[in-house]
Amino acid sequence: MDKNLVQRLFGGAIYGFLVILCTTPLGANLINRISPDLVRQENLFYGLMTFFAFLGAWECVKMMKFNPKSWEKWLVFPLIVLVFYRFSKRFFQHGFYFNFNLSEILALSLIVIAVITLFKFPKELYYDNGKLIFTVIYVSLPFGFALGLPKFTSYDDTFTLEVFFLFALIWSSDSFAYFAGKLFGKHKMAPKISPKKTWEGFAGGVILTLILSFFVERFHPDLRGNWMVVGFLISVFAPLGDLVESQLKRTFGVKDSGNIIPGHGGILDRLDSFIICAPVVYLYFIIEKFI
Repeated sequence: MDKNLVQRLFGGAIYGFLVILCTTPLGANLINRISPDLVRQENLFYGLMTFFAFLGAWECVKMMKFNPKSWEKWLVFPLIVLVFYRFSKRFFQHGFYFNFNLSEILALSLIVIAVITLFKFPKELYYDNGKLIFTVIYVSLPFGFALGLPKFTSYDDTFTLEVFFLFALIWSSDSFAYFAGKLFGKHKMAPKISPKKTWEGFAGGVILTLILSFFVERFHPDLRGNWMVVGFLISVFAPLGDLVESQLKRTFGVKDSGNIIPGHGGILDRLDSFIICAPVVYLYFIIEKFI
């Protein structure tokens, strides 16, 4: 068997197992069998999102090649701590009530502005102050919004599976799009940014992810929102997340964001779709609450 394939399978299995442990009750159940009441599932989930955010920031700083002498480089992590602390406080106080407020509208708007800047005005990111702003927005805000996806209330400590199924549908969307593209792909989606992506693959990802979403909606009615809608949003925005990170790597001339996952690259290479999908699904949950 090819060595690279073995690495990819091993790295993917470890990554997937970590996500499952931290986004489903499995993790807390396994740990609490060893030492009863040692952890709550929400703590494992929070730890995973925090780990992803800070490791992603580290990869982003390395990838964007800050000037070693710049003061902006040293502000990245203090700013991410401040931003993430605000979301953390709401998470542990169950303060995500999905209301339209100025801070959430501003944060969601900043993500859109950062993406537009990357595609339309990439030269702005050659300056260290632009790199600083982009890194803080691109990494801290999406994982902060992800903390608000499980259905917590002040009266219910049940940890629900929204984030697990978000990951599962992203994985399915990527896989279905890849195989559909391999079989039927002829028309390139963004040849200069990601030459392997095709519109046929995109269509296959949408259709098959919607089928999987139907079963999620049918067998998990406890989840927030309509998961046929969530599945459609994921199948549309997951490829955009991949294109965003591809454009970022292209802008700074790097192949992978890192090498922490054998055969897969860095954590940003694995979470590029999640970074875009998490805020989109969060926004949908806000809108769905008022419909």
